[in-house]
Amino acid sequence: MVDLPAGGGRLGLITLDNGHPRRPTPMSPEALASLDAALDEALRSGVAAVAVTGKPGFFCAGADLRRIGELRTRDDALRTARQGHDVFRRLGELGVPTFAYVNGLALGGGLELALHCTYRTVSTGAAGIGLPECYLGLLPGWGGCYLLPHLIGPEAAVDVVIGNALAGNRTLKGAQAAQLGIADVAFEPADFLERSLRWTARVLRGELTVSRPEVPTDAATWEAAVARGRAIADARVHGAAPAPYRALELVAAARTASRDEAFAAEDEGLADLVSGEECRAGLYAFDLVQRFAKAPAGAPDAGLARRVGKVGVVGAGLMASQLALLFLHRLQVPVVLTDVDEERVARGVGFVRAGVDELHAKGRIGADARNRLHALVSGSTDKQVYADADFVVEAVFEDLEVKRQVLREVEPLLRPDCVLATNTSSLSVAAMAEVLEHPERLVGFHFFNPVAVLPLVEVVRTGATDEATLATAFAVGRSLKKTCVLVRDAPAFVVNRISTRLFAEVVRAIDEGTPLLEAERAFDPLGLPMSPLRLAQLVGPAVMLHVAETLHSAFPDRFHLSPFLQRWVAAGGPDLVTRKGPVELTEAAAQVADGAGAVPVGQEELLRRVQDAVADEVGRVLDEGVAGSAQEVDVCLVLGTGHPLFLGGITPYLDRTGASERVRGTRFLPRGVASVP
Repeated sequence: MVDLPAGGGRLGLITLDNGHPRRPTPMSPEALASLDAALDEALRSGVAAVAVTGKPGFFCAGADLRRIGELRTRDDALRTARQGHDVFRRLGELGVPTFAYVNGLALGGGLELALHCTYRTVSTGAAGIGLPECYLGLLPGWGGCYLLPHLIGPEAAVDVVIGNALAGNRTLKGAQAAQLGIADVAFEPADFLERSLRWTARVLRGELTVSRPEVPTDAATWEAAVARGRAIADARVHGAAPAPYRALELVAAARTASRDEAFAAEDEGLADLVSGEECRAGLYAFDLVQRFAKAPAGAPDAGLARRVGKVGVVGAGLMASQLALLFLHRLQVPVVLTDVDEERVARGVGFVRAGVDELHAKGRIGADARNRLHALVSGSTDKQVYADADFVVEAVFEDLEVKRQVLREVEPLLRPDCVLATNTSSLSVAAMAEVLEHPERLVGFHFFNPVAVLPLVEVVRTGATDEATLATAFAVGRSLKKTCVLVRDAPAFVVNRISTRLFAEVVRAIDEGTPLLEAERAFDPLGLPMSPLRLAQLVGPAVMLHVAETLHSAFPDRFHLSPFLQRWVAAGGPDLVTRKGPVELTEAAAQVADGAGAVPVGQEELLRRVQDAVADEVGRVLDEGVAGSAQEVDVCLVLGTGHPLFLGGITPYLDRTGASERVRGTRFLPRGVASVP
């Protein structure tokens, strides 16, 4: 109990703390029961108000996702949904004012807990505020679909519930939450609790009246907001995941529903989704990604890793410059680029410094850090600058002989303990190592484009790579805030091999005569973030052709070398479909598609072909030991290509559609691991 200043009365202050200083506090059934008991105790004490806050840095992480994933039946899920409503709604119906002091991360049910309170303060230092449920295959089922639109209006609520969640789980900072009206006031973190208590006292004494903008109630406004939300969902998941559409139904109904009706509908919606396959796959993938980020499978003893105090990047093109910027920003050590002429070097260094300026403009680094990073990056045409480097990564043109020549030139210049890495996307790391005096120092270190966004690094070990080199690669990846997955040296490794097998079936169908738009739309049921031709345009048709040629050379019976793709590259790689909005053909499409066959493949048949081809390739990747487990394949596809969580990566989807058993006679994962038990 806290005595508020200046006669504000007695406050019952409840702190949410699971006893783990570095882990957010989840709302398990036991935690909900404990909160319920704490509210009873506060009322018995005759308090003037009740406030809820969290331990340092964390308000509340919401529902315990591990426990959600363990629910066996729909009835179990329904009971969990109702328990959350029963406890949380007490905060809005307690008989005394309630306050949420949002001092840190507040996700999902954690934010919903705050929404039930009468008033909310937020720390400007708080981050990770949002409703990510639709990202996970769930919906805001403890009041969010009803309370949020009535607090900030349907337009802004749709942005939080749908737009942010489906944009890779984008969250808000404290000041943004206050600006939206989710919180009534924001305070600096240094004295956040003290100022929240003083503010509470003023509210209770009647000195301060909290005013909020009036929320529109007309049907047209709500319908427009929900329609925009459906357009966002269509663009992101193409109808393949039920969660965002169910959430939008609840937001639409919230305009006229009573609180009892709305909460009962949330209970039913949550129960339906939790007992569905997409949600189970999403929870599996989310947990998997979290675990691999903390403890990558197969990583050597971290104590073997060497210190990295200077980094060299061979090349100054776009990919090399992105890598240099990432190393500079995350490691904050000297980074030096080289290339064949001064113009290319200057362009690469300029790209990095412009990236540093952008980080400063966005508030991610201060002015002193910007100046320091500007000074730490340099370039040269003389590879002697690598003489004192600890980690050198080559990122030159994707050609085996070019890369081998670069490695031949660089190795004699390096210290014996310097690690050599290659960012090859498809070539044999072992073949590169053949030209080295010390092949044990070479490791594959494959990033994905755009480097700053996609969080995966495939760490490629050859038969010669030693433990210290491997440990250093994992340590560097962790410092770069990337998730590293250990893969065996093989053509295109994991992500590009599986993705190219999928794309090979698409272009094969186009070569047979399938219209481009029909081939594009055949994949809507997967809900991929980007359709095949749009993805090829982003990566570059020439890059796609190069990887296809590499894999066709290694596995000619499975990887189709497409005349359509060759014509596309020969034409200069023009866009064949629009890059934004509904997929439509460009003027160049007809010219490049001319020459295709006359036996089109139907969309259902093409989708089935792709399912079976991917199931076959995933199985081969596992049989060959390129990836150590189905879970590692799934992590690679979620983090390397942005596969949505409701696919579970890929193997839960292949199990769900029957492709695994059609092709291999068995599932990739036991039933219940990423599916309904």
